Amino acid sequence: MKKFTLNLKKCVFFLASLSFLLFSGFELPEEETAFIQNFLTKYYDKDGQNKDTKRFEINVTNTGFCRYRRILNNGKEEYFAFNLSRFKSMDFYGSTAKGELYLRTKNDDVVVQTRNDRKGEVDSTGTFLMIPLKDVDETRLNELAQHFKQANEELAKM
Repeated sequence: MKKFTLNLKKCVFFLASLSFLLFSGFELPEEETAFIQNFLTKYYDKDGQNKDTKRFEINVTNTGFCRYRRILNNGKEEYFAFNLSRFKSMDFYGSTAKGELYLRTKNDDVVVQTRNDRKGEVDSTGTFLMIPLKDVDETRLNELAQHFKQANEELAKM
């Protein structure tokens, strides 16, 4: 019985070591998506687009979706989403104090939805997603662009 438990311990230790070696060598896309979400949330300019924004949500999932939702004071909701594998480029217009970040996709890959609008609910697609940012410098924007490209490459491999 002691020999069996000793062999069992060796097998468990070997499998644990093997799994650690396999998974430690790969950079997980979760690191990229977490950085992107934290960056966009930290530098988001709530007053940059409309004064009547009640709240916003930015969510970048581990499966590669970037989702941005704005809820206005009048109850209208605007929802934008695209897959990071369709990311093409990033542009920033403005100054370090205040500006607009344009995330561009390869085709009409950005899903645009509005709800609770007086003009009716609209479902369409677009080629870019605009997020207002404030207090962000050029080096941080270059770092964000690099993380977008890395996430895009990781998703393209899958």
